[in-house]
Amino acid sequence: MPAHTVEGPASAGVPTVGKSLAPAFGRVLDQPPGRLAEMHRLRGRVPFWDPVVDEIDGRRIRVGERWLIDFASCNYLGFDLEPEISAVIPEYIARWGTHPSWCRLVGNPRLFAEIEEELAELLGAEDTLLLPTISHIHFSVLPALAGAGAVFLERRAHQTIHEGARMASARGAQVIRFREENLSDLALKLAASDRYPRVICVDGVNSMTGNGPPLAELADLAHRYDAVLYIDDAHGFGVLGERSVDELSPYGSRGNGIVRHLDHDYDGLVLVGGFSKAYSSLLAFVACPPEIRHFLRVTAGTYTYSGPPPVASLATAQAGLRFNAAHGDERRAQLYRRTARVLDGVRALGLDTLNTTGFPIVEVPLADPDLIEPLGRFLFERGILATLVPYPIVPRGETGFRISVTAANTDEEIEELLGVIAAAADRFPLRRAADDWDPADAPTTT
Repeated sequence: MPAHTVEGPASAGVPTVGKSLAPAFGRVLDQPPGRLAEMHRLRGRVPFWDPVVDEIDGRRIRVGERWLIDFASCNYLGFDLEPEISAVIPEYIARWGTHPSWCRLVGNPRLFAEIEEELAELLGAEDTLLLPTISHIHFSVLPALAGAGAVFLERRAHQTIHEGARMASARGAQVIRFREENLSDLALKLAASDRYPRVICVDGVNSMTGNGPPLAELADLAHRYDAVLYIDDAHGFGVLGERSVDELSPYGSRGNGIVRHLDHDYDGLVLVGGFSKAYSSLLAFVACPPEIRHFLRVTAGTYTYSGPPPVASLATAQAGLRFNAAHGDERRAQLYRRTARVLDGVRALGLDTLNTTGFPIVEVPLADPDLIEPLGRFLFERGILATLVPYPIVPRGETGFRISVTAANTDEEIEELLGVIAAAADRFPLRRAADDWDPADAPTTT
């Protein structure tokens, strides 16, 4: 068996000889990386792949000795930096301690019930159920809903939904994949299936394209074929909301998510969302009918067995809901204007992006995906923190970098970003808007 040694810091990019690992660990490391080969290759070779952030100053961060403008944050509304929200934490801790010591089945601080009620009112949903993270929800709620039936899984859905579908499969559910671009194929697959219960799983705002789903068509299919429509709106909740004549931006008002933004109801629909992005708090929720909520309190293992979020997260979630009611629409208007400036700048350079909505996620693909490593170093050296997206995070033909815009980014930071993108476009073959590329032709990512 080959000897294995411990690597040095990932940021150094060069393995160092260290203590030899036990043979059992060698067996683990000898596994072929398979589809994850590109991600394995980048580890330790791109400066901001798993970096340690030493300091923050607004939306600027320090990694080692280098300051970067942060365009990888998903704290879309800037609540992570809002003193009015963080100031409430000591009061909550004085009352509740640092962390509840029970799983929710055993004991619930009243904070949970209060947040669930406030959240249901904001969403316009019948009921909500709080869990620590969206991953917890996908890994437990999705298998509970599907039982031994069928999961119809959109191929571009977030990786954690695909992981949840694998858990559902292990419990007896059949997993059937489809593409949003081809709903007639989904209809055929629904008609051919004899499995119940049925769950159709999609993203709300997709974490890479920044686009929303064809909700009306999906809901119609779900109703026609007796399926639950399950939507992960991690990136839409807090950013998008109901439309109104007096809205301050096309993102809508109140930030109550993709369902209300697209003027739909919750009939036959389960909405999954979280506070970890727009609200900058460790908390997630399922919006569903009360009967389903009660069902999940017994059948969703992460409700029954997982430890709850810390009190500081419950505090900032509740304070965030109240700050959102008073100031959220102004933050969303700032976010819309800054995102529009980024999209205008990218398009003025003739570059392609899959974003067709104006939502604050802008991915810029490479024409040659093999150049992602030097592109990552280029961005880092010029002071931009973006999210590198290699295969299989996205289809290989969409390999590139993702920009996440927040209300806390300044106009000056936006202009600096656009200058760096222009320099990158001169040096690297970033995909041009005129390139003949159809996202429907992309290979599956899972």
